[in-house]
Amino acid sequence: MNSPTKKTTRIQAANQQKILEAALDMFSQFGYRGTTIDQIAAKAGMSKANLLYYFRRKNDVYLAVLESILDQWLEPLARLDQDKDPEQELRAYIETKLRLSQQNPRASRLFANEIMQGAPMIQPFLSNQLKELVELKCEVIQHWIDNGKLQPVKPMHLIFMIWASTQHYADFATQIQALTTDTDDKLYKDASQTLSSIVLRGVLVD
Repeated sequence: MNSPTKKTTRIQAANQQKILEAALDMFSQFGYRGTTIDQIAAKAGMSKANLLYYFRRKNDVYLAVLESILDQWLEPLARLDQDKDPEQELRAYIETKLRLSQQNPRASRLFANEIMQGAPMIQPFLSNQLKELVELKCEVIQHWIDNGKLQPVKPMHLIFMIWASTQHYADFATQIQALTTDTDDKLYKDASQTLSSIVLRGVLVD
């Protein structure tokens, strides 16, 4: 998935962002098939013709939304640095992933729905860019293992576990809200402490 290279003005960038926010809201509620360009335009507070000036098709809007989500989610993973302390790096990654779930649960639910549908729009990205990034970060984790800083776990499964546990709070927000009376801030603070404690105790070398 490549970001557009065409230069945009400040107003154009603001309008594009407004469209993407509206599209995220609609797609996360109704899915790709259940969402129309008219709905997105109405949510964005602009005409359909104005929206189509920025994005020619619904497919283009959808891909732009997914690209924006992936840019946000993968940047923290890309920051994992083999030359830094693994405890601090993994703790920061867990905390960041939870913060993203708290701040934008719609993004997590939309991405989960895309994956459960077989990733029809982003399969090439998953098989290429994402696979390459995950393999690179598995090498970082393996470096920590080889240097006696982490237990000999399978790096990819450690990444999968962090994804599953942190994104659960966005994907199953309705269930979580039904089971707890905690404020949102307390819920995520406790989640961060709990998940970090469990993961780090399981992988750090005493």
